[in-house]
This record gives sequence, C-alpha cells and structure tokens, in this order.
Amino acid sequence: MNQAIRNTWVVIMAMFMVLIAAISIIQVVAADTLKNNDFNSRQLYQEFGSARGPILVDGAAIAESVESNDDFNYQRVYHDPLLYSGLTGFYSLTYGATGLEDKMNRYLAGTSDGQFVDRIVELFSGTPMEGAQVELTIDPQMQQVAYDALPEGVTASAVITDPKTGDILAMASKPSFDTNLLAVHSGAQASANMEELQSVPGLSPYVNRPTASLAAPGSTFKLIDTVAMLESGQYQPDSVLEVPDSITLPNSSTQLGNFGGGICGTFDQATLAEIFAQSCNTPFATAAMELGQDRIRTTAENFGFNESFDIPLTVSGSQFPEDMDDAELAQSALGQRNVKATALQMNMVAAAIANDGTLMKPQLIDSIRGSDLTLLEETQPEVFKRPTTPEVSEQMTQMMRGVVDGGTAYRAKSDTVDIAAKTGTAQISAETDDVHSWITGFAPADDPQVAVTLVYQNIDYDTGSALTSTKLKDIMEAVVTQ
Repeated sequence: MNQAIRNTWVVIMAMFMVLIAAISIIQVVAADTLKNNDFNSRQLYQEFGSARGPILVDGAAIAESVESNDDFNYQRVYHDPLLYSGLTGFYSLTYGATGLEDKMNRYLAGTSDGQFVDRIVELFSGTPMEGAQVELTIDPQMQQVAYDALPEGVTASAVITDPKTGDILAMASKPSFDTNLLAVHSGAQASANMEELQSVPGLSPYVNRPTASLAAPGSTFKLIDTVAMLESGQYQPDSVLEVPDSITLPNSSTQLGNFGGGICGTFDQATLAEIFAQSCNTPFATAAMELGQDRIRTTAENFGFNESFDIPLTVSGSQFPEDMDDAELAQSALGQRNVKATALQMNMVAAAIANDGTLMKPQLIDSIRGSDLTLLEETQPEVFKRPTTPEVSEQMTQMMRGVVDGGTAYRAKSDTVDIAAKTGTAQISAETDDVHSWITGFAPADDPQVAVTLVYQNIDYDTGSALTSTKLKDIMEAVVTQ
C-alpha cells in the first residue's frame, strides 16, 4: 500500500514539474512569439482588460488604469496630460504604445522577469494580475515651471536636470496634447482625434521633442569650442584674439561675419572671456580651423554628440559631422550647417561643466515597485562620460557668469540667484528671419543645483533672444533653493 502511495506521489510530482516547465516555456521562452501573433486577439483583450500599472510623479499617478464598463475592463487615464504627454506617451488600442508606456511596458503590463512569481500566483489563484508602479525622477513643481516658461504658439522645449545625479527634474514641450484622446477604446473616435492632432502646427503625437527633435544649436555650441580651446593648451580665458568684422572662408568667396553683421562688441581685439560673453563668431570660427575638426569633434563626442542612448526614452544622437573642409568646419563651430542637437544634449553640456567636468547619465526612472510595493528596481547615479577637467570646468563657469553679468544673456541676471549660462541663435535659412533661440546654463554658479535648457524653434530673433534669457531667470529664481 505504501509503495502504491509513493508511486502515486511520484507521478503527481512529475506532472507538476512538467506543468511548471510548460508554464516557464509559455511565460518566458515563447512569450514574445505568442504575444506578437497576429491572430492572438485574446492577448489584445487581455492587455487592455488588465490593471496596467501606474506611472507616478512624486507618488501621484499621471497615468493609471481605471475600471470601465465596456468589453475592456480597464480604461487608461492620463492626469495633467499637457504637462506629461511627451513623457508618458499614450497606450492606445488603435495606435499602440509610445513614450514610457512603450519603453516600460513589460513592467506596467506585469510581464517583466521580476514579476514572474506574480504571474504564477495569478495563474493558480485566478487573481487578476496588476502591473508594476513606475516612479519618475520628475519634480511636479519644476515640471509646471518648465512648461509655463514655454510660449504658446511656439515649438519649444525645456529641460531641467540635477547635474550631480543626472536626474531629470523636468522635461516639457509645446505644443502639447491630451493623451486621453488617443486612449479611447473606440477606433473611429481615436482616428478622428489623431487626425485633428496631426493638423496642429508643430505637434507630433509620437515624439517627445526634448529627446527626439534635432535643431541647430547655434552659439550654445561655443561651449564645446571653448572647452576644446582651453584643453589644447593654446588658449586661456585672458588670451587676446583678433575680432574682425568678417572673414573669408577658405577656398571660397563666402564671407562669415558676426551675428547681424559688423563688429562684435566694441573691439578689434578681445580676450577669450570677452568674445565668449559677446558670442563673437569670427574668432571662434578661426580658432576651430586652427585646432582642426578632429579636436572639435572629439570634444563634442565627449559630451555625448554622435551617440544615441536610452533614459529609457530613446534620445536621438546629436550630430557633429565628419569629413568637412575648413569652410564647413568654421560654420559648424558656430552650431550651424549640419550640426544638430536635442535640448537634452545641450543640457548635458551645461550639466557636465556644472559638475566639475563629469557628465552623469540622464535618468528619468527613479524606481519600479510591484503592485504590493515590493522594490523591483531602483536607479542609482551613473557616470556617463568625463568630457573635461575640473580646472577647465571652473574656467568655463567663470566665463558663463560673464555671459549673464554683461554679455548676451544680460536679461538672465538675477538679484537672488547666481546664474551661469550661454545663449545661442541659429539661423534657419536665407529665406527667413526666424531663428532657433537657445539658452543653457546652471545655478547657483558656485554650487549648482540645477542645469536648465530652453529652445524656442522658428521664432523671430528679437522675441526669441529676449524670452529665453528672461525665462531662464524666472525658472532659476523659482526652482533654486536659497
């Protein structure tokens, strides 16, 4: 009798092990194949009929699933979507997933490796699976301040980071949109809403502009030129340079002049610190040609150019081209021609200088917790690159202070916050007077808490240059703790 019982238990245990193996194969090995099968309508209903995990900012949900009274048990709902649409993206039955809804899907849907045990429990208990909670590094007050700094009717981006940790504290853009319009379960309604959204000038519902949109950075690129000049050993902040009204580009009759034409400042000669503060074009173009494109490109790449990475949103690789002649190099050194950058990239340049030459990897995810609040992952600060030295960073900081104290960013000067910054104005074409207007900087200059970058695209010069500096001041005064 005992032998019969033992045999029965052996059979039961063998069957149980086979069941566990089959579940493992289905849940892990074959999961993607089954999920992506075009005929798997059950998977579609399961995904949209489950309690997808929330995306949180300071503990409050900016995206969550709430119970609904249709074929899908849950509806994805977005709170303050104009503030966060570029970050969350949307989760749509009609258009799929974008933004963090896409990049963090395996956690939000409960299919990550760390949630395997939860899926086993769900299988045997019949208890509905709940996705994980994804907490962002975003500070809600800073996000609001950044969004408010962007003018209506202008294609614009704002980024605020902590230069010491790489945490992204705010990332906003305009025009923005209500992601709830694309999360509706009605395909006809979602399509009509998408058509209307795509008719809005400057709006792309699929794009997070601060990480994906590339634009000529203009004179903010002189930050990189100046680092290359100082690191070469041939220049110091007090080095005297010629400041001609214009120069003739090599092997051409093309004249390259200072912005707006004519003299820069009130001098024919000036120190590097002075031409940096006034953003003179001709001496920087000349210096770039003397240093050579390899040095300028290497310095740019040390700050992150020509490289794509994830935060986990994919950041488009900012571009500094290869195989240029000297004429092309002179124009590229001014952040023109084929040089392109994201708002996050130019923020990284300022942040590295603010952090004594060490660039921390930008991070958007603070932590991930299971539905029972078990910690699944927690992001730690990570060194991304070391583009320059503490000594050069200190020299750059002092020169960036000069830009605010009496240079092109004089409107950013504050009575309460010590700001270091660099402006940039990128001409778009000869057919228009509109420009891309940039500013990037950090504060307080002697112990930076935040790095801030603003870019207003396709805006008239006078409006753009005045607004970026003024809004940078407003942001710094609002977010820097005294």
